[in-house]
Amino acid sequence: MKRACLIATLPASILLIAAGGAPAALVRGVPVGSAPPAIATAARAGTVEPSASAFINASAVMPFVEGAVYHLYAAPEHVTDVVLQPGEVLGAVASGDTARWVIGDTSSGIGADKRAHVLVKPFAAGLSTNLVITTDRRTYRLVMTSGSGASMAALSWIYPQDALIALKRAEEAAAAVAPVASGLDVDQLHFNYAVSGDTPDWRPLRAFDDGRRTYIEFPATIAVGEAPPLFLIDASGQAQLVNYRLRGRYYVVDRIFDAAELRLGTKPQQIVRIERVAGDKPRGRMTRRAS
Repeated sequence: MKRACLIATLPASILLIAAGGAPAALVRGVPVGSAPPAIATAARAGTVEPSASAFINASAVMPFVEGAVYHLYAAPEHVTDVVLQPGEVLGAVASGDTARWVIGDTSSGIGADKRAHVLVKPFAAGLSTNLVITTDRRTYRLVMTSGSGASMAALSWIYPQDALIALKRAEEAAAAVAPVASGLDVDQLHFNYAVSGDTPDWRPLRAFDDGRRTYIEFPATIAVGEAPPLFLIDASGQAQLVNYRLRGRYYVVDRIFDAAELRLGTKPQQIVRIERVAGDKPRGRMTRRAS
C-alpha cells in the first residue's frame, strides 16, 4: 500500500523514466510541445471547406473573411491556381513546406484587370502544410493537403466588404448630385435672408425657403471640414438647437425661422447669423456669446 501511495505522488516525468520512457515536462498539465485544446478547436472552427455551391465550373469561389483559413485540396502532377483580386499587388508568399511543394507566382491581364496568381503543386499524396499570401490589400491564409484523387483547379474569392464600400460610395455620389429637394416651385422660393457675422471657410452662400422648409447653401468646402451646428434664436435672444438634415451641401430645416446662428468652436467661437428680412433691411443684430 505504501509503495502504491509513493508511486501515485511521483511526478509524471519520474514515472516515465521509471517505466523506461523519456522524461516529459508539464506546463499546467499540458506536455511541453503540445498545443492547448483551444488552438485545435479554433483551427477547426476557422477553416473554410469548399462546398458544392462554391464551385463555378471547376473553380472554387469563396467569400473572403478576415482571419479565416481556406482549405485547398491538391494532387501530384496537378497545378492548383490561387487567383487574387483584380488590381491586387502580390507581396510575399510563404509556406511551411517548400521542400515537398512547388510554389510559384505569375500574373494575367493588364491595367486594372491585372491579377496575381499563386501556383501550387505537391510532389506526393498524403502531404499537408499551410500557405500565407500577403498583398497590398489583405492577407490570405490557406491549409493545403494533397491526395491521389481529384484536386481543385483554382481557388479565388469574392469580397463582400469591398462590395459594401463600393455601394456606400455610389450612394454618397448619387446623393451629392441629387437635387436638394423635389417638387420645388421656383416661383414660391423666397430669398429674403441676410447672412452676416464671421467669415469662416464654411460661411453659407445664401439661404432661402419654399414656404415650408428653409434651405441653407454652403460652399463645397463643407464636405471636407467640420460642419457647424445650427441654433434658432428666439425673440429674447436665446439660442436653441433645431433639427435639420444635410443634403449634399445644403442644410434643410423643416420650418421657417426669423433668425438662426451657425456656431463652431469655443475660443474664439465662430458665429454666422442668418436672418429673414423684410425687403432689404435686417430685423436685428447678430448676438455673440461670451467666449
